[in-house]
Order: sequence, then C-alpha cells, then structure tokens
Amino acid sequence: MSNPIIGVIMGSDSDLPIMQQAIDILKEFELPFELDIVSAHRTPEKMMEYAKNAHLRGIKVIIAGAGGAAHLPGMVASISPLPVIGVPVKSRNSIDGWDSILSILQMPGGVPVATVALDGAKNAGLLAVQIIGSSEIEIRNKVIAYKEKMKATVMEKGNKLN
Repeated sequence: MSNPIIGVIMGSDSDLPIMQQAIDILKEFELPFELDIVSAHRTPEKMMEYAKNAHLRGIKVIIAGAGGAAHLPGMVASISPLPVIGVPVKSRNSIDGWDSILSILQMPGGVPVATVALDGAKNAGLLAVQIIGSSEIEIRNKVIAYKEKMKATVMEKGNKLN
C-alpha cells in the first residue's frame, strides 16, 4: 500500500487469520498500512531492521501479533521509538494462549507494549486508528462516527428485545 502509516507484522503466516481483523479495521478507516511476517526467533536480523527503521519510512504505529513465546511485540518495542500494540495469538503450540498473553503483557519498565486481548486484533486495529486520530481530526471524526454507529446498533438490538 502506498505511504503506509501503520505496520502490521506477525511472527508467522499462521497468525494471519487473527491479524486479518486488524487489517479489516485499517481498511474500513482507509488508513494505509504495510503487512509482513517478521519472526523474532527465526528472522531476528529482519526484526531488528524493521524495528530500527519503520519510523524512517513514515510508520507511526506498529501492530505486532505473535503466538507461543510471543517475543515479537516486546523486542520491536525495545528498539523502535513508535508505539507498539501487541496481539497475543493462541497458536497450536500455545498453553491456552496464556504464554502469549504474559509474554506480551509483562514487559519491564521502560519498554511499553499496549496489549489487547487474546486474538484481539480487531481492538489492536481500532487502537492504532485512535492513536492516529489523536493528531488527525479527519480520522478522529471517523472514530467518533464508528462509536456512534456501534451505540446505535446496540440500542436497536435492545429495542427489539422490548
């Protein structure tokens, strides 16, 4: 995508079905993004290069999904000056997803990673949109409209119950 401002990375292509939720949100808000597989364990040099240089290419937020040991979000956050949103992914070798959650959530002081729920890539996408919207009024207005639409949907469903 031309001039991406959000980086969506994952440790493996097996994470793509979950990360697709974030991609769908970014498309809905028409935010340009890039997508890549960047494994902290299998391609550490690529991960280092990505984390060091994403901001130089115009990326403003990184969404990083990983399962199992899930070191990708934290390692990227340790190198990059950008906000990193971690998506713990329940992989087939995972211990009910807790290994991924704790690997991303329990970061040491000084290396923050915003962590969403297990398989919560939709919220990662929304958080990235809100981060961009904090300084871009057009995007902020789209977020406001999105939340109003959610509210209307819930109200409508509630009314159907009565």
